[in-house]
Amino acid sequence: MATALVIENDPTDDARRLGEWLTEAGLELWVVRPHAGDELPADLEGYAALVVLGGDQQAYPLPDGSPGAPWFPAVEGLLRKAVRYRVPTLAVCLGAQLLATAHAGLVERSPSGPEIGPGVVGRRDAAEGDTLFRYVPLIPDVLQWHSDEITELPRGATLLAASTRYPHQAFRLGDRAWGLQFHIECDTAMIADWATDSAQLAELGYDPELVVAACDAVMVDVEEVWQPFAARFAALALGELDDSTTRRGLPLLGH
Repeated sequence: MATALVIENDPTDDARRLGEWLTEAGLELWVVRPHAGDELPADLEGYAALVVLGGDQQAYPLPDGSPGAPWFPAVEGLLRKAVRYRVPTLAVCLGAQLLATAHAGLVERSPSGPEIGPGVVGRRDAAEGDTLFRYVPLIPDVLQWHSDEITELPRGATLLAASTRYPHQAFRLGDRAWGLQFHIECDTAMIADWATDSAQLAELGYDPELVVAACDAVMVDVEEVWQPFAARFAALALGELDDSTTRRGLPLLGH
């Protein structure tokens, strides 16, 4: 069975529903938890896909110049290798930000403030030629929980989804690496854990119980869009999905 390397950056953000969807679609998951001391592999040899999850850390350096977590430079190295060697990659929230910073994109604390709760994003025209996003609805439901944002995409990235306050909601690097600023992996229990004593909710003046209830109300809608998306990603990793449409749409590089 083909195996996906899953990097869990934070114990509060595991693969959850996304992991279930990927295994149902035929991928085996090998979860590495560097936050708990697990060592990251030096390369992606033997892995059919890479999944990088979210977390409470920041993708940009701390005030003393150190990385947001000690293992982030190694994660960024794996993300660069994934793009270079065309290993199917799915990076979620913090993972998407690390995909951006690994390729000279810019991530900063958002001047718009935290974005939390259920919402929608708008699919861009470029999504029509994308292997995974071409089947996503024009305005899909998503779950948000972040204070940082990708303010500059890496050179050569293709923007696939946007929103008014946070323009870089989903993008692709190369033909097989996708970054999602929003969350698709959460279930209601995970959201409830995040809402407990949340400084972000306090900053916004949001009632935690109302936020959890609002997220719970869209869980079925999120699944309807993103479970098939995850299944298509798994099919790509398994060699069962033709990605020639995306490859044909890539810009030609100069000599």
